[in-house]
Amino acid sequence: MSDTLGLKLLSTLQEDGRLVVELAEEALPAPNGDEVLVRVEAAPINPSDLGLLFASADVEHADYEEGRIVARMPDSARRALAGRVGQPMAIGNEGAGTVIAAGDAPQAQALLGKRVALIGGGMFAEYRLLGAGGCMVLPDDVTAEQGASAFVNPLTALGFVETMKREGHRAIVHTAAASNLGQMLVRICQEDGIPLVNIVRNEAQVAILKDLGAEHVLDSSKDDFPAQLRTAIAATGATIAFDAIGGGNLVSKILHAMEQVQVKDVPYSRYGSNSLKQAYIYGALDLSPTVLTRSFGFMWNVGGWLLFPFLQKNDAETVERLRQRVRDGLTTTFASHYKARISLRQALSRDAVLTYNARRTGEKYLIVPNGG
Repeated sequence: MSDTLGLKLLSTLQEDGRLVVELAEEALPAPNGDEVLVRVEAAPINPSDLGLLFASADVEHADYEEGRIVARMPDSARRALAGRVGQPMAIGNEGAGTVIAAGDAPQAQALLGKRVALIGGGMFAEYRLLGAGGCMVLPDDVTAEQGASAFVNPLTALGFVETMKREGHRAIVHTAAASNLGQMLVRICQEDGIPLVNIVRNEAQVAILKDLGAEHVLDSSKDDFPAQLRTAIAATGATIAFDAIGGGNLVSKILHAMEQVQVKDVPYSRYGSNSLKQAYIYGALDLSPTVLTRSFGFMWNVGGWLLFPFLQKNDAETVERLRQRVRDGLTTTFASHYKARISLRQALSRDAVLTYNARRTGEKYLIVPNGG
């Protein structure tokens, strides 16, 4: 088999502070061993992809050409990203497509001709060469589009529930909760009987989650948000939070509300309550500093949560159990919805970039590398 030629999307930070995002041609060799060659048919643009694709570059005032964008990176971000200067970065955490060639290993041959979901980076490309372990066979009635988001959001939402259970908590607080991931978490918690407090930013997002049957949906822009938060935490007993926003003081407000609920009916202690309050930051919708006002005693933790380290800490049986649940619910519990479907070239158009890079709820884009 000769090399397969295709296009892929690359992002390169140059020494002079310019960020170049462009389409490049690549030649992929025939797969060896457990490798498979996949014709990529759909790949979602996730917030985690945007952090690598554009970081904090000024895309509004960038130069747009056919298949190429040149944007200026702020000096502060440029210093923080010094480690990637001069390195073309392939983009796209996940996707789905059809295996068109396979190495001679049995696990690779078993995937030949199958429609699969993919994980492993570099999915904003027409073709992807990767190990068979990065593939998950899709059910016959599931399309590539339906399976394109089978990893990041579904396994993250399931990971939150697994983390909650392992650490001895019984209910969850989730921010930016009207996202695709947030809607999945609502459905999971409904299925599993787990109390969930959803925090959103406006009335339209409240309506989205209420339509799904979510019980506790709070609008953080309202004047009575702190009181509503205390009421919801008291009703659910939530002592763990997963925050997609990162910057600002929302995490601090959540921990403060948890502490107020916990100390209400216990004797006074200058150290606060004895119950641990845990907050995990897993996103960066707000790039400003995380501000903590120490009004929540001493029994608290704030840390980061990432999907891939979480999966690596689990045994193969647990990971397969989570994957199987995703497979069984790709068109129901774990269904994703997209504002638009665009080609690789369209993904570099100004109108598309300014829309999907804004990361607004309900405006998730799907790249179809081998289609319109």
